[in-house]
Amino acid sequence: MTTTNQFLSHLNPSQRRAVEHFCGPLLVVAGAGSGKTRALTYRIANLILQHRVDPENILAVTFTNKAAREMKERIQKLFAEQLAMSEYGEKFELLPEYEQTQLKSRVWRNYIKEMWVGTFHSLLARVLRFDVEKYQDEKGRKWDRNFSIFDESDAQSLVKEIVTKQLNLDDKKFEPRSVRYAISNAKNQGFSPKELELERQDYKGRVIAQVYGHYQDRLAENNALDFDDLILLPTRLFQQNDQVLGYWHRKFRHILVDEYQDTNRTQYELIRQLVTNGEQKKSNWDWEQRSVFVVGDADQSIYSFRMADFTILLEFQQDFGDGLADEDTRSMVKLEENYRSCENILQAANELIENNTQRIDKILKATRGAGDLIYCHRADDEVAEAQFLINQIQNLESQNPELDWGSFAILYRTNAQSRPFEDILVRRGIPYTVVGGLKFYDRKEIKDVLGYLRAIANPSDTVSLLRVINTPRRGIGKTTIENLLNASQELGMPLWEILSDETSVNTLAGRAAKSIKGFAHMIAKWREEITTLPVSQLVQDVLEASGYVDDLKKQGTEEAENRLQNVQELFNAVLQFEEENEEVNLQNFLASTALSSDLDNLKEGDAAVSLMTLHASKGLEFPVVCVVGLEQGLFPNYRSMNDPAALEEERRLCYVGITRAQEKLYLSHARERRLYGYREPAVRSQFLGELPEELLTTQFGRRKNYPQGNGSRVTPSHKGNKVEPQDWQVGNKVLHKTFGIGEITHIFGGNNKISLAVKFDNLGQKIVNPAQLQSMS
Repeated sequence: MTTTNQFLSHLNPSQRRAVEHFCGPLLVVAGAGSGKTRALTYRIANLILQHRVDPENILAVTFTNKAAREMKERIQKLFAEQLAMSEYGEKFELLPEYEQTQLKSRVWRNYIKEMWVGTFHSLLARVLRFDVEKYQDEKGRKWDRNFSIFDESDAQSLVKEIVTKQLNLDDKKFEPRSVRYAISNAKNQGFSPKELELERQDYKGRVIAQVYGHYQDRLAENNALDFDDLILLPTRLFQQNDQVLGYWHRKFRHILVDEYQDTNRTQYELIRQLVTNGEQKKSNWDWEQRSVFVVGDADQSIYSFRMADFTILLEFQQDFGDGLADEDTRSMVKLEENYRSCENILQAANELIENNTQRIDKILKATRGAGDLIYCHRADDEVAEAQFLINQIQNLESQNPELDWGSFAILYRTNAQSRPFEDILVRRGIPYTVVGGLKFYDRKEIKDVLGYLRAIANPSDTVSLLRVINTPRRGIGKTTIENLLNASQELGMPLWEILSDETSVNTLAGRAAKSIKGFAHMIAKWREEITTLPVSQLVQDVLEASGYVDDLKKQGTEEAENRLQNVQELFNAVLQFEEENEEVNLQNFLASTALSSDLDNLKEGDAAVSLMTLHASKGLEFPVVCVVGLEQGLFPNYRSMNDPAALEEERRLCYVGITRAQEKLYLSHARERRLYGYREPAVRSQFLGELPEELLTTQFGRRKNYPQGNGSRVTPSHKGNKVEPQDWQVGNKVLHKTFGIGEITHIFGGNNKISLAVKFDNLGQKIVNPAQLQSMS
């Protein structure tokens, strides 16, 4: 292969410093669009090429499965290019196709196949397939290797059943969705049911801990884990079993973690254990032939609602690194050159995020020209907002041959904001996709087929058995199913053991016995074929022999036809899985479907306008971006208005939205908006007031003093405190005859009755009547 100098010549100095780091800890502070994926990819390649690290000793954690696939593809391409030059003296793309295929195949076999690259959940599911039988929790619950992975809807259903049926709780006081969320948060903080009960001494907390305990019982009975268990169980297992931890510590000598600011405390603890082998004392850590390399940006931490904790990134230098100042440290590198966005967009993002206090100081530096000014639009209402922006998108698409519909993204704070945009896109026949809508694997027909496959792979999965035992209808009534289920619960044995015993079925099922025995015989037959049949053949047999496809065909409706197409698409997914993976079996396929996300399925280059929440936009980029609904109480949202930490996260979310844009950025807000059925006057977001005015232009032209209601520099005319809400803006300097000069920090109320929070010099913050103030801006 070529020399390392040539190999790394494409990197800028900061990227190269990160990539060439070998042993020990390193934090890479990677701003938006700064080439962090390139740094991760080249680092892995450099470990193998320069330092002869065995690929199986590398663990790389990505935020999505899609990012993992892209990383493997990039590494494969990079190695193939190196081999092409060293062996053929030619560029890879100039080689005949069969030689390209041969090279890629060799690279996959020798380097990519043994590497562990994926999300926390997918990687740790693999770890548990090896070692879960060595684990038991505080109550002695155990799991087998063929465990099912329950998705969120399965988990919700289980919690709802425990709350409403098993414990007969008031589902208004203990709303099942909220209880499920509390259990998930507990797991992400590393709490078991007993520990949660000790942590929360109040009545509600004790009841939630009780539900959590029953929930874990039910998961164990089904030999099932939820997503949070995939992180929590390995962490607990490593704490319990030094031998198991020692094995994985020896195996994963070089650990890389992308999007480190989005890790939670349980994930952090797991990484810490793998890196240190559980050794608490920092001076005893052995960094020989070992590294932990984390990449992230505190300014892009937006997932606190999932218990992500960006202070984990801020504490890396203290926890792992040398703790020295930024200019002296050897355990931190900043990537500040941005290759994505034009200079005006970056400058606006930089000035916005500098208002946050909890961050590592960095400035994104443009590598491209200034670009267009940022267009800030004030609309009359949400419909006018949508019409204006769709008009802009249509004009840009028709006038610029390099743009197609896939070049545009509309980003909003809440899913409900998509409706006016969807209405107009539909009327105008513009293709669009809503990212974060109903996921493919959440559709009923897909969950039905997966229910069969999960029952085949893990017959202890009673939830899946109950889903498919009478799907399609086989004449097995609800009462019969309840009799069978009650018997299994009374005897403390899985439902499958009852179903697969003819005597028990004949005794309990009456006239439905024949149908149940036929169903059990099918499942048993497919279980015997798991190891001999390709997964695609097994799926095809299930679709045909179960009668599922025939039943959809007989219905003859448009809905049934759509369901048939989705089932066919599932079969296509199986074929694709077989093509893309070396280790193909039913368990691995089911794991891939359970861990799939809507972002994994978003195809780059799809010629459709993308509509998505700002949270869903993380990691994506588009030539043209519209960030909409920039109004106080909407973005930033009401919950953050009196919480400085929450407001900083809202600002980070705005920063993420702005930095998705490559060429052109639109920001919009409305004078009024329909909320909960009522029209409410809207106040321009304080975030717009934090952007440099010289970089903004509006429908009124580029000017410092916006017309009334559009900007932050206006002099209100008062009639008592009944003023137009948009007259006052966060950031206005004001004069109070008693308190003196201050600055507006928050605006409360609506319907022409508002109050202002003003920070006065030496007096702190006070909430005052606007009629008592005089504008100085």
